[in-house]
Formats: sequence, C-alpha cells, structure tokens
Amino acid sequence: MVSLFLRAVDLLSKVAALLAGLLLIAAMLVICEMIFLRYVFRAPTIWQTDFVVFSATAAMFLGAPYVLKTRGHVGVDVIEIALPPAPRRILGIIGALLGFTFAVLMTIASAMFFHDAYVNEWRTSTVAAITLWIPLLPLPVSFALLSLQYVAELIRRLCGAYEAKGHA
Repeated sequence: MVSLFLRAVDLLSKVAALLAGLLLIAAMLVICEMIFLRYVFRAPTIWQTDFVVFSATAAMFLGAPYVLKTRGHVGVDVIEIALPPAPRRILGIIGALLGFTFAVLMTIASAMFFHDAYVNEWRTSTVAAITLWIPLLPLPVSFALLSLQYVAELIRRLCGAYEAKGHA
C-alpha cells in the first residue's frame, strides 16, 4: 500500500511538472506573439502580459513537487555531508517535516485566497480584467501536491530509502 502511495504521488508530481513545462512553452510563444504584434503591426497587447506572468508563476509552483522528488533543488549540504549517517538521517527528517509544515500552511493560505477571489469575483486591475481565481488555482493545487510529495519524502527517509541509495 505504501509503495502504491509513493508511485501515485510521484506520478502526480511528474504530471504537474509536464504541465509546468507546457505552461512555460505557452508563455514563450505568447511573448513571441506579443513582440510580433507590437513591433510589426504596432498593435496593442491586452491579455498577453497577464498570461505570461500568470503562466510562468504557475509553472514555477507546479514544478516544485517534481523538483523535491528528484532532489533537484539547490542546497548547501556541507554540514549534512560532514555528519555521520544517523545524525544526517535525523537532519533530513527534520528538514522534511519543516518543509511539509510550510507546504501545508501554504496550501491552506492559498486555498483561502483562491476561495475569496472566487466568491468575491475578483478581477485583475489590468485592461483585460481577468477573473483572478483562474490564475490563482495553481497555488493551492501545487502546494497540496508539494505537501503530498513531502509525505512521500518523509516515508522514504523514515524507511531509509535515501541511505540505501547513498543519498543524504
């Protein structure tokens, strides 16, 4: 059952990372389109800047669970490497617990913010006046996925999966 949970969480993180990549490609294409419209046709751009900002931001947050899964984040691990295996494992568990706590709190806070935007029909202050709940949706989703990935991280650390692979 635990391995099924770990595989499911890892799959969700991969899907979110794929979506993040697609959002970055879409943002890049829209930037090219925006430049073309402005400098070739001298046409105004209305929705493009909002789209690029919101999609790039969503991509960053949606990619976070996959980065945790692959241990792709940049970190200073001088102290961790210097420690013997037992304290290193404890330090890893404490770090994962702190990360999990942060992710859960951000899930709750961003879900409340999303809810307020949805219920109160908030819109951006730009000319496009985009309904704000749409670009806010990736926040609670990504932090919920990050919380799940931290649970998987804790399970792996408690079961000694990282030590068996030679990771800290």
